[in-house]
Amino acid sequence: MSTTLLSLSGVSRHYGALRAVDDVSIDVPAGARHALIGPNGAGKSTLFKLVTGSMPVSAGTVTLDGTDITQLPEHQRARRGVSQTLQHSSLFLSQSVQDNVLLAAQRQHRSRRSLLPRRQAAARDRVRGLLVDVGLEARADTPVAALSHGERRQLEVAIALACEPKLLLLDEPAAGMSPAESSRLVGLLQSLPASVTLVIVEHDLDVVFALATSVTVLHLGQVLLTGSPDEVRASAAVQEAYLGTGREALFLDHPGSTQMEVS
Repeated sequence: MSTTLLSLSGVSRHYGALRAVDDVSIDVPAGARHALIGPNGAGKSTLFKLVTGSMPVSAGTVTLDGTDITQLPEHQRARRGVSQTLQHSSLFLSQSVQDNVLLAAQRQHRSRRSLLPRRQAAARDRVRGLLVDVGLEARADTPVAALSHGERRQLEVAIALACEPKLLLLDEPAAGMSPAESSRLVGLLQSLPASVTLVIVEHDLDVVFALATSVTVLHLGQVLLTGSPDEVRASAAVQEAYLGTGREALFLDHPGSTQMEVS
């Protein structure tokens, strides 16, 4: 029986009368690959911020691995294993690929002991292993400014993994990628160990349905449905939520047949 890693119970974010996220409850099992989708303005990115702690909840609780983290600030959640990639990169462009990942690893283990040569050598070995994992080992000494868009997204995953996450939140990781780059990204994410639980917001449903083991559909800030990719694609309620967007029929198509903007 799966253990719940992330639990949201009645989570809400209100701006006066506007309910950007309204009474959302989701349980994400440890090791899951869980996707959040929904029409524009559904509340997906806001919900991510409530999980990471970059925005406070108006109501409800956020629980990580059995511990209530609702009142913890973002940096303390990160120390407990919550890591994320963002829609917009925050990389050090003039520094090398390897140094960007090394900085993240050093931030995770800040102490005087981390300055010892033996610890520094171990950190560099780990960084090289992460670059192998994301397919950037040949680019270790390359300035980030020289990377392609797809390679930068791969680097962001390596940086997030350097923080040793239990929970990895990916906010539109395939944005701006070519189909070939998206396919490589899916392969990379599929290869991550089960010790890392993924929650992904993504506009490309090819990526969502290829990767996700479960999907939550948000609509007007509320959970419309949580289920398997097949259940979501077949849901009349989900199709109705997309009526008028010209996209509802795509849920009935083969997941490899099209792309759809749902951010």
